[in-house]
Amino acid sequence: MAGLEALESSGSNPDVSLLYDINGLTDDTPGWLDRAMEFVGEYGILLGLVLVAVWCWWGARKRGALDDAASSVAAVVWAPLAAGVAVLVNVPIRSFVERPRPFKDHDGLTVLVDGKNDFSFVSDHATLAMAMGAALFVANRKLGLAGIALALIEGFCRVFMGVHYPTDVIGGFALGTAVALLLSPLASALLTPVARAIGRSRAAWLVWSPRAAAPARGAVEFPEARGSSGSAAERDLAA
Repeated sequence: MAGLEALESSGSNPDVSLLYDINGLTDDTPGWLDRAMEFVGEYGILLGLVLVAVWCWWGARKRGALDDAASSVAAVVWAPLAAGVAVLVNVPIRSFVERPRPFKDHDGLTVLVDGKNDFSFVSDHATLAMAMGAALFVANRKLGLAGIALALIEGFCRVFMGVHYPTDVIGGFALGTAVALLLSPLASALLTPVARAIGRSRAAWLVWSPRAAAPARGAVEFPEARGSSGSAAERDLAA
């Protein structure tokens, strides 16, 4: 088993023990799966979150009235912005804690990606992913749950790849969630007027889909037109 001796020397540290348990799964996985996990953990999950955000934005545009669509789109726009803010907040945290990558302090780990020479706590990938997932949950419950699920998979991948401790990932989840939720009211107050202004401009399609509201207006007008025709018919019959 990979890292058996290092695991024994780690004592009763659950963080290190869980690191070896998860990273040790690479002993029994084929090379192609390791490469797939490397891609998923480094790029794939983040790409998936972008696609979820685009899907959420596309649906938010069809909320009907401009004001409703603008507030919904503003909530979606906050998702990538929250991820960026959370990563920026993490910069001083990493510099203050200065925790080395796990493979620098513990032997026997299988590291699936090279070039990770910066500090480990907290995980940028976990922070970014959970910030997007939590912000998307505010915008759309179902798609937000999908985003949170992707963030959890991202955290697992980072430990599986041997580049983070489990507590690095947990810290990233906490940081991303806190930034996304605590700053959400302020972001809504700032972004909604901007989205509403764009909705009245030539770039209105970015915020609002008038065609989505048109059937609702037609459905209201159609019975009225039919009712007025019926009244005319009744008048003809009476005549």
